[in-house]
Amino acid sequence: MGRGLLDEEMGPSSAMAHLYRGEIHRMKFWRERLDRTTNWAVLVLAGVLTWAFSDRTHPHYLLLVGVAALCVFLLIEARRYRGYDIWRSRVRTLQQNVFAPGLDPERSVTDGDWRGRLAEDYARPTLKISTEEAVAHRLRRVYLPLILVVILAWVARVVAFAHRPWPASAAVGSIPGLVVTAVVGVTVATLVVVACRPRTWHGHEELRTERLRRDDE
Repeated sequence: MGRGLLDEEMGPSSAMAHLYRGEIHRMKFWRERLDRTTNWAVLVLAGVLTWAFSDRTHPHYLLLVGVAALCVFLLIEARRYRGYDIWRSRVRTLQQNVFAPGLDPERSVTDGDWRGRLAEDYARPTLKISTEEAVAHRLRRVYLPLILVVILAWVARVVAFAHRPWPASAAVGSIPGLVVTAVVGVTVATLVVVACRPRTWHGHEELRTERLRRDDE
């Protein structure tokens, strides 16, 4: 095990080991920041749902405020995810091109220019994914299901627990219920399109559609 790990062409040395450990630490730190944002979003969701259905007199639009709050958390988390991807992509580069061939001498390095790309990334760190891709990723993983839960709760609130029929029951102040419903529908449709539209994903080795479980042959 480890044959070739310290060969000159691999160059991991003790400095490389410390570098890898440092990248793992930073990746873990940013992963924890993502988790904290998600935790706050879930807490806000639970509080909004509990308060909205605790009394019939509570206004339904508080659920829409909850959707707006989730969208704010989504943007914050997408920004943090772009930072997290910097460290994750470096870790994956080292794992694929240093440690995997080092632990298995028969495995060849598939990316011949990984040194140059990694050196350039250290010299000039850059964000590797766009804001839209980060938003789409977090929508798929966390926020789209949460937002849909709130929207379904809002629909139930304005249809089943209101004194007036829809769409009048969806009104917010002087804003007609039909307008409110249209805005909600457009917002949900936009989020679904952003999350699900076909695109070229630039996140380095991000597991999305690959089979994570390999069946024994």
